[in-house]
Amino acid sequence: MSSVLSSVDQRTQLVGENRLELLMFTLNSRQTFAINVFKVKEVLKLPALTQLPGSHSSIRGVASLRGESVPVIDLRRAIGFPPATDTGDQNLIITEYNRSVQGFLVGEVKNIVNTAWTEIQPPPRTVGRANYLTAITKVEENQQVNLVEIIDVEKVLAEIIDYDVSISEHTLDRSLLPHLAGKKILIVDDSSTARNQVKGTLDQLGVEIIECFDGAMAFNLLKQWCDEGVDVGNELLMMITDAEMPEMDGYKLTHEVRSDPRMRSLFVTLNTSLSGSFNEAMVEKVGCDRFISKFQPDLLVEVVQDRMREVL
Repeated sequence: MSSVLSSVDQRTQLVGENRLELLMFTLNSRQTFAINVFKVKEVLKLPALTQLPGSHSSIRGVASLRGESVPVIDLRRAIGFPPATDTGDQNLIITEYNRSVQGFLVGEVKNIVNTAWTEIQPPPRTVGRANYLTAITKVEENQQVNLVEIIDVEKVLAEIIDYDVSISEHTLDRSLLPHLAGKKILIVDDSSTARNQVKGTLDQLGVEIIECFDGAMAFNLLKQWCDEGVDVGNELLMMITDAEMPEMDGYKLTHEVRSDPRMRSLFVTLNTSLSGSFNEAMVEKVGCDRFISKFQPDLLVEVVQDRMREVL
């Protein structure tokens, strides 16, 4: 199974080129699901698990991997399917999201597909807000074109882990609240869960939140404002964008913003569950002003307050 991810380090160069690679798998069902390879640390056969009495119903147990205890989430159960049985092909996808490591129990791990964010589309609005998909795409397999569903892992984790959006008293600068009241911040993220986390945090500052679901939507909005004569650098206190999004990722969005003289002064913060020094290098390459690894309410507030101090 390690051969599936043998070249994952080289694959990271796709990030920033509006491309990604998807690790495709099943959940012991006909449907094919996927997550971004960049968030995958390794794939292995399901090891022995230690049970955790009283844990969340989607937690199957804990796996001991090279001395590290990794919680194992039954992905079938987490997204509303009946729990996985102990029969059939069972594999563990070890991932790193939001500065934490966890394993997802899945069925067959199929292959890795190289694609472009322009080929990734949001799920239809008609599927409702309760779905666990962040995007969908089409992939050709065995001379057939199949629909692949990309799971909103942040939503899955948020329902298991209690993310606290409260702000520490020592972080909040109350002298800035009158200046922050009514200031506009653009949030760009394809995950409704991630948007709500940011919004829930920044609402406490009294700012006005504008939401976009992907990079293309955000860039079109900014271009529209510019065409109407709006100075977006003054209109918005900042833009907070995710890295991974359908149609246009956060790196490409930032690059396009920096390439347009009308919006070049817009303050851009990258807020992503992707971790590591690679992101910091990408931030410098495309011209982001700040980088935040999700989800850190105090750090998010500090970035907003620092920006407010700059413009006073």
